[in-house]
Amino acid sequence: MTARSSATPQQNRADDAWNIDLSTQLYGINAWGADYFSISADGEVQVSVDFGDGPVTVPLMEIVQGMHDRGLHMPAILRIRNLLDHRIELLNKSFARAIQDGGYRNTYRGVYPIKVNQQCHVVEEIADYGRAYHHGFEAGSKAELIIAMSQLRDSDSLIVCNGYKDAEFIELGLYAVQMGVPCFFVVETLSELPIIIERSRALNIDPLIGVRIKTTVAVDGYWSQDSGDRSIFGLSTTSLMRLVDELRQAGLLHCLRLLHCHLGSQIPNIRNVRSGVLEACRFYAGLAQEGAPMGYLDLGGGLAVDYEGARTNSTHSMNYRLDEYCANIVESIRETLDPLDVAHPVIISESGRATVAYSSMLLFNILNVSSSSPAMPAEPPPKDCADALQNLFELQQQVAAQNFQECYNDALFYRDEMRELFHHGQATLRERALAENICVSILHRIAAMLPDLPRVPPELQNLPEQLSDIYYGNFSLFQSLPDIWAIDQLFPIMPIHRLGEKPERSAILADLTCDCDGKIDRFSTPEGERNTLQLHALKAGEEYYLGVFLIGAYQETLGDLHNLFGDTNVVNVAIEPDGSFEFAREFHGDSIADVLSYVEYEPKRLQENFRLVAEKAVRDGKIDVAQRSRIVQAFRESLHGYTYFEKH
Repeated sequence: MTARSSATPQQNRADDAWNIDLSTQLYGINAWGADYFSISADGEVQVSVDFGDGPVTVPLMEIVQGMHDRGLHMPAILRIRNLLDHRIELLNKSFARAIQDGGYRNTYRGVYPIKVNQQCHVVEEIADYGRAYHHGFEAGSKAELIIAMSQLRDSDSLIVCNGYKDAEFIELGLYAVQMGVPCFFVVETLSELPIIIERSRALNIDPLIGVRIKTTVAVDGYWSQDSGDRSIFGLSTTSLMRLVDELRQAGLLHCLRLLHCHLGSQIPNIRNVRSGVLEACRFYAGLAQEGAPMGYLDLGGGLAVDYEGARTNSTHSMNYRLDEYCANIVESIRETLDPLDVAHPVIISESGRATVAYSSMLLFNILNVSSSSPAMPAEPPPKDCADALQNLFELQQQVAAQNFQECYNDALFYRDEMRELFHHGQATLRERALAENICVSILHRIAAMLPDLPRVPPELQNLPEQLSDIYYGNFSLFQSLPDIWAIDQLFPIMPIHRLGEKPERSAILADLTCDCDGKIDRFSTPEGERNTLQLHALKAGEEYYLGVFLIGAYQETLGDLHNLFGDTNVVNVAIEPDGSFEFAREFHGDSIADVLSYVEYEPKRLQENFRLVAEKAVRDGKIDVAQRSRIVQAFRESLHGYTYFEKH
């Protein structure tokens, strides 16, 4: 992809007054915010909740202040409980409308895949609010099944068990069935079937069996390999027939009730969804014709989140709305099964990403900025300096739109010549610093001209990015945003205040880790992907806060302990109809002692070891007893402090 200039047309009109409408356009908040996020008249990001009489808005900066008042400092995960509730409501009501409008003769049952975000307060909220819609859970391990069995209070909610299952896993699910909870075992490989049959006979409990098939429909997006013949999950057509025969032979064909067809994850193209459903319906009808009672069609995940707000079929976007998604599924099932005289099944979807993504955001403050701007006005070089340095000084006075290419080439040539002279001891360190400062000044002048040029030479198209600032954020990419590093995921990122001011700095973001991968240098905008983000200059004595939005899916679960940065502070906020908000739950992030224990250090032993080190320093005469006490106390306090940067 050809990199584009980091400046937008609005930012190039230096004389234009900046306003929140321009910030709204720049950061695309109305496109990806799904009516949950917007910018207030005061230039702050606000979250909106609709209670029926119109939206109620709360500025994020008010919540940030409330967090600080409670001793919950940056970085922090902020969850808005109302948004999670609304996503569950929206998904279920959208399917209900599609079913009614399409003349569909059955119902919808959603199941939330626990793996997407296993945090207790997330799962509890889904179980509690989802009860009105009989919203269940998908479990891919024994641990997740235990969560599902302990949280559901509604016998009409489903548990769908995916993944590989041993005897203990199956026993747990059978006990759920015995207690009246519809708990389906989705057979992923034929090796699971004998265990299901043996355990069900031993306990005298008929199982609810589903089967996952491999689809041949190719889907767009990053997870396109989730489907097709090389998918790591699901049965081939041949294996599917063997399963039917083995169930019939065991007298358990009546237990085969569900077909599972995972179309893919984060599917950006609605045509893929429709094609996949049509194929799944053929398998479903075939199993019904084989004599299985069936009744449930599980279409897995795939419902996308538009991280870019672009409304396209690119990897991080989606070219459909939720209502369109539901209508396509309902219509495809009905049109395929009606001519075959097959009863409409209960529709199941495992929408995890679209359920939890919007409700969570990462908030952090900026600690420092490394700027590429010239350090000072270029002073005249000494009279006896090298010709290259004198030429650079004169060149900066000659930069113009008519000769910018020549000036660019000359600036790099003279700069490199000065570096060579320095390497050979023929130029001083101060002269080299002056040469590089003059060169940077020239490059900045050229970069400022590029947006007004009719054509930008290829070698200059990346110049704005090369001259961008580095803003150092108080967070760990690997702990809080691992998908940015692992799969090049794009998340909406923007300042949460000062949005009535013009953001005049182009920047990339760096985290606290000592790792060259701990940076963010790809950003989504309404105009497409860019390599820099427009930010405001820091103000002395004031914090500058950024938010990374739509991070509720997978990020907390996948985070690691790179450089031993632990879990951040977390707050769950519930917004009230009068515009107030309640800190429903708050969790202090990991202490240093916590993360050290995760990697098998014993904090008490570390403290004792350090006490012995300090005592030896006293014996050796390096410190006195009073100094030892202060040092040991500082060690103890640090051991129980936050793993992130703290301002005192």
